[in-house]
Amino acid sequence: MKLTLRLCALACVLTTILAAQAAEPRATRSQNVVLFLVDGLRWQEVFTGADETLMTKDNGVENVDALKKKYWRDTPEQRRSALMPFFWSTIAHDGVVYGDQNKGSMVHVSNEYRISYPGYSEMTVGFADPRIASNEHKPNPSVSVFEWLSQKPEYKGRVAAFGSWNALPFIFNRERSGLFIDAGNEPVQDDPPSPAQELLNRIKRDVPPRYDAPTFYACLEYVKAHKPRALFFASGETDECAHEGRYDEYLNAAARADRFIKTLWELLQSLPEYKDKTTLIVDCDHGRGTGPEWKSHGKKFAGAENVWVAVMGPDTPNLGERSDTEPLILAQVAATVAASLGEDYCTAVPEAAQPLPDAVRTPAK
Repeated sequence: MKLTLRLCALACVLTTILAAQAAEPRATRSQNVVLFLVDGLRWQEVFTGADETLMTKDNGVENVDALKKKYWRDTPEQRRSALMPFFWSTIAHDGVVYGDQNKGSMVHVSNEYRISYPGYSEMTVGFADPRIASNEHKPNPSVSVFEWLSQKPEYKGRVAAFGSWNALPFIFNRERSGLFIDAGNEPVQDDPPSPAQELLNRIKRDVPPRYDAPTFYACLEYVKAHKPRALFFASGETDECAHEGRYDEYLNAAARADRFIKTLWELLQSLPEYKDKTTLIVDCDHGRGTGPEWKSHGKKFAGAENVWVAVMGPDTPNLGERSDTEPLILAQVAATVAASLGEDYCTAVPEAAQPLPDAVRTPAK
């Protein structure tokens, strides 16, 4: 009898503790996070718009007058808004943007290679891993913040990565992590797939690799069907077009990425699971050279270390474009992803860089 009473008393205490914990406010208002990467998009175009010195036949521009009509304006502010209207009207207005070197805001990669795989890895694992020194398709030995989140019960099966580059399964080590990853021309394995997903899978089979649109719209269908809480998307056409020496198509790809971000954000805000509960982080994996070297990046190209980051969400103050800030590094993005969900990545991964300053402010209790 006494044992029964003690057990009942213990059960009451546990119930009270659990109820109190459940009643505690969340560390953040944000319950979801999206990291959207625009591969190899220079800070120069993000902050000052189209570069008139590169809008030439020598830089692959087929119709100079048409390109200038589309993107050239009198001031840098007008030019950048013409190129990326959603970024500047919404993200910069409602959130915080880092990386305008003209205003003393510096963000750079901490890896020495200044190419894609090391950049993708740095931003998602939180530090520059010397074992990732090339774009070779080998499994990433480090655990990304997305894999780390997926190991927590509340995120299990709710983490996904999409991108047109077929290196993504290696960057996120799909075999080890078990993350849902859709890369390049891979069909999305939904069972059963929606009619729209079936059509997108057919399109993927019939277009060249590294086209962003089929993967992006497949991502939208996946979001609607599965409601992931942590989502990574990488658009790659900016980097592809730059390497091809086509400045006109490079600008078009940047504008297209901006439209994709707008479309994704509008979808999220239309769904009750995401509306006013989602943090959006936009960045790039490396910079590029300047002048004639704008087409390239890597260790030998000065300026290719310079990148940028923007954050918007319910816990992000609307500080807009930052100026005269302390130097920041791309590795800080990983902990920022976690912090936007109220998670402490740096305690679990001590070598990871701290979150971006002022990107996530938790509400006072």
